[in-house]
Amino acid sequence: MTISAWILSIAGICILSVLIDLFLPEGSSSSHIKTIFNFVIIFVIIAPLPGLLQKDFDASLIFNENEIVLQEDYIYQLNRDKLTMLEKTIENKLTNDGLLNIDISISANIFTTQMTIDAVYVDLSNLVIQDNLEHINIENEIIEVIISFIDIEKEKINFSG
Repeated sequence: MTISAWILSIAGICILSVLIDLFLPEGSSSSHIKTIFNFVIIFVIIAPLPGLLQKDFDASLIFNENEIVLQEDYIYQLNRDKLTMLEKTIENKLTNDGLLNIDISISANIFTTQMTIDAVYVDLSNLVIQDNLEHINIENEIIEVIISFIDIEKEKINFSG
């Protein structure tokens, strides 16, 4: 018995119970019939349990594997949104640290459920450095910020501009 058939059985017996309850006259026979229907409802609910509690339980009895569909568009959009948020977060951190107008671009495989980051591209062509940061190694500072947000090797961080 599949889950959908089991749920339909429960729903059907509940609807039948309500209909009988509406049309039965009040009295002692009505309460006996309601009690019998309550037992039938309990039986319908617990009927598939012995089959599920067998030692060789198979999850495919509950979940039909053909009905599980991976929503690739949703995964793509979710990963794309994660990348955009990550790029903006790194750019904001660098701006707060005094390195303005840096463009961060992250290259990743966003078509799988487990997104993997391939490379990070840093565009320094519009870089503005605040006065108090004149004597720092800009690339090392940027690499440290990127690595604090992304688990990536230094060799995969590329600079341009």
